[in-house]
Amino acid sequence: MRKRIYEIIEKAAYEDRLSKMYDIFLIAAIIVSLIPLTFKHELWWFKITDKVTVTIFIFDYALRFITADYKYEDHSWKSFVRYPFSLMALVDLISILPSLTIMNNLFKLLRTFRLLKTISLVRATRVTKTIRILKTVRYSRSVPILGRVLRESRDAIVIVMLFVISYIFLTALIVFNLEPQVFRHFVDALYWSTLTLTTVGYGDIVPRTLIGKLITMCSSFVGIAVIALPSGILSASYISFLNRERESDE
Repeated sequence: MRKRIYEIIEKAAYEDRLSKMYDIFLIAAIIVSLIPLTFKHELWWFKITDKVTVTIFIFDYALRFITADYKYEDHSWKSFVRYPFSLMALVDLISILPSLTIMNNLFKLLRTFRLLKTISLVRATRVTKTIRILKTVRYSRSVPILGRVLRESRDAIVIVMLFVISYIFLTALIVFNLEPQVFRHFVDALYWSTLTLTTVGYGDIVPRTLIGKLITMCSSFVGIAVIALPSGILSASYISFLNRERESDE
């Protein structure tokens, strides 16, 4: 019985019609739960849909928990301890908590200790609910492929990311000390450096000195190359993966 439940709630096999229907049902529930977040004002029926969808999410979480031993192919108690700490289980839990009283009490406690000063209780709850969109990752067949591609090319990507972070920090440090009148906080300098390197350039914070403008120009040129590098690495890894898959099928 539990094995069949596991087959249904996991990503649908091509021939398993019931599993496909379950996937579609869960995706529909996720979409319905996100609709209220597209409105500024809360309508009366939003409370009903929230209660219904969170009940579905709790039921789904419970089913996945009781079949954790089939997921990890280990029929010992360790599987049930391991599952709640897995990435998707945490996403499921965070998707449920905003609709429960315990989460509202937590936000109130944070506001009491002034740890949640810049955002209201309602907004904090709404923002947390956006995590629900990550639940759809479970039903995508492309995500596992992307995960394998990222793992294969992680060394090259890590090197590029380290370069990007170092460059952002270095240029931010330079302009922060060159133009203290423009960049009042180091975070402002990091913000400017990131936007310049990614060639976004909103223009709300801009250097005024000649050296600052030269650094901006250099960062823009470097940004073009930096953005192209991860794309090239991932494209090459993805094509290599597809070619290996085709060869194995043959």
